[in-house]
This record gives sequence, structure tokens and C-alpha cells, in this order.
Amino acid sequence: MDKIEISGGIPLNGNITISGAKNATLPLIAATILTDEPVTLNNVPNLSDVHTLLKLLQLLGAEVDFDPSNHTLTICSKSIQNFEAPYDLVRKMRASVLVLGPLLARFKKARVSLPGGCAIGVRPVDFHITGLRNLGANINIDEGYINASCSHNLIGSEIVFPKVSVTGTENIIMAATLAEGQTKIINAAIEPEIVDLIEMLNSMGSEISYSNSREIIIKGKTSLHGTNHEIISDRIELGTYILTAGTVDESELILTGKNIAKLTEDTIGLYHSIGMQIDFIDTNTIHVKRSSNLLHGIQIETEPFPGFPTDLQAQLMVAMCKAGSESYIKETIWENRFMHVPELLRMGADITLIGNTAHIKPIKNFKNAPVIATDLRASFSLVMAGLSANGITTINRVYHIDRGYENVELKLSKCNAKIKRIK
Repeated sequence: MDKIEISGGIPLNGNITISGAKNATLPLIAATILTDEPVTLNNVPNLSDVHTLLKLLQLLGAEVDFDPSNHTLTICSKSIQNFEAPYDLVRKMRASVLVLGPLLARFKKARVSLPGGCAIGVRPVDFHITGLRNLGANINIDEGYINASCSHNLIGSEIVFPKVSVTGTENIIMAATLAEGQTKIINAAIEPEIVDLIEMLNSMGSEISYSNSREIIIKGKTSLHGTNHEIISDRIELGTYILTAGTVDESELILTGKNIAKLTEDTIGLYHSIGMQIDFIDTNTIHVKRSSNLLHGIQIETEPFPGFPTDLQAQLMVAMCKAGSESYIKETIWENRFMHVPELLRMGADITLIGNTAHIKPIKNFKNAPVIATDLRASFSLVMAGLSANGITTINRVYHIDRGYENVELKLSKCNAKIKRIK
């Protein structure tokens, strides 16, 4: 199992290109099932989660041509004849459940494994199942699989989510594109990644509109066609490197990606409030550094978009360890997303957990130590701490990093970091 070794305490200085958004790429890949024509995606990140979902589509019968060096991917789902997503693949990545809606909508049947447990908490698929039943699907759970079918086309309906669900919203949107009539989703997720999905589906012939009041309206079509679509940049990776520049003393980074100015609209106020200086070179490029000797403490809680994202909670916590005053971070999305805290304590952090709230007291610096990555975002929080600490930090189980961060060692090495992977 690979490890990452970091010799920290070195200021970062250089340019980092932000990759395509993982959380946009996965539903976009699933959406290619909705047409028998080729779909080409550009700005595709080379991540293990992407490869897992592509392996699933190939198992279903799709033709896949992925060029990681050029970040281009073409999928043709014309020859799909298998409608089962097996447990061995779904357990590796919960987003595999996103094939459920497209398979059911186009082929009238699907058999998808229940995802099972998740390191950061329970992620039930109840909203997916209830929503598809509202569209007329027959669904039963048997031997750990969701068995879905419909004798005719799905029928448009009004669906109310009792709680905002990103993948639930995505699955219902995709299913509703080929349903008869109109579907309205109330209390839908409206993350930028969902907007990206809507834009691609509309370019395939769908008719989908959305509002900031969390309503999405889909007018069903009899068929969709192929398209060519460029994936948005990853706002979570962007935020991660912004916070990294604030954590590692005397660091300055130039971050470049597709329309970064747009992706920072909802978080730039937070970054400024904690003491980050962000200067826009143009709409696709920003210059980031700390504006004072110490960051400012903060009180914040994670929320669905446009609130502060849970996927940046661990990274913000590391940055706040280097602040000049105490901080409080409340986790409201997932019940077990503080697993990075014991590892940060090993590195000298002063963090106390009170229920779902972390109380962070300032430290002068992190200490090097061997640590274990517990989930995707927590893994990078340990990289941040290691880059800040003096001495050598070893991070185990870095396959978590590979799920959502592309070329971590290469990107950071180009910015003076001493970081390497040990096979």
C-alpha cells in the first residue's frame, strides 16, 4: 500500500492548475447512459473514482475511450446489454449508484447494489428510491440489491426531498429527462456540479430549469443525443489549495482553472475573513497568500450549497490550528466526519470535540509524525499539516487521496514542497 512522505516547513511558491471537478465528472459519466450517441467530456480528472465508474460502464457494455494525458473522455452507451452494477464495484465508490436512474429511464430496468457503509457516516439511498417510485418505478430490495423496473416509460411527478441530497437530486434529474411529462424536484441540491450536469443534459436535448429556491423542473423527452462538454474546475480542490497557502508559513500560490472567479463567489468572503489575500489576475487565475502573520479564528458550520461545504471542513480545521485565536467548526452534514482529529492530535493539534462541534485552539506549528488517512478530504488535511510541520511526516493509506486529488505530489513538488510517494 502506497505512502506519502513529506519533509515539511518549506514555504510553497509556484503555480497549480486546478483539475476538473470530481463531483461533477461522476454524474456526467453516468448521464452518458441516457443516449445511444457518443458523448465527449473534456477537463476530466485522472482519479481512481473516475476509473472505477468507467470500469462499471464498460461492464454494462459501454464503449469507453479515456486519454488521461489530454483529460478527454468519449463514451458511447449504444451497446449496453447488462443492467447490473455489482457490489464489488459499488462498494469501492458510492457514486456508482448514479447509474440507477439513467439505466431505469432508458432501458426500463436496473439492478444496482446497495452501497453499504461509508467511513464518514451513513449515506442512505432512500431519497433515490422514493423519488424513482414517484416517477412510476417498481422497486424492491433483495439480497443487498436495488431491483428497479417499469413496464412503460417513467411518468413525471412532483418530488419533495425532506433533506437536501446531492446524489439523490442527480439521480432523479437524469431519470426524469426520459420520463413522460414534467417533473418538479422541491428542496433539490443546487451545487455547481449539479448545474454542470443540467447544462450538459440540456446540450443533449433535455429541457431543465432551476432556481435558487431549490426547485428544479425537468420536461421529459423521448430521447437524447450526444454532445461535447467541458467539465467545471474542482471548487473543493481550489479551496483546499487556498487553505494550504494559509497554513504553510510564507506561502504564495498562483491557482489556475476554468472560471475560478465564479467558483469562489460563495467562499471568498470566508477566505478574506480568516486572513487570506486573494487577488484575481483574470477570471481563470488567482494569486493567493496570507494577508497577515496569523490567520483569524472563526465560528462556522457546514451546510448544503451555498453554505460552507463539508468537503472543506477538515482542511479549514488544519488552517485554523495556525490561527491567532480559537475557532469552532460545527459539522451538520455527516455524523462521523471528524476522523482526522485523532491524527491531527498526533501532530500536535489542540482540538476538543464536543458532540458535532470541534473547538480548535491555536498552536505555533504542527509536529511531524506517522499518520493514517481515513477518508478522501481528511487525507489532504494531513498533507497540509505535514507541509507545515518541521521534519518528516509519513501518511499511510493514501489511496484515499487518489480518489479525489489529481497528481498531488507533482503539483506540490512544482511549488517547492519536498513530497514523494513510497510504493
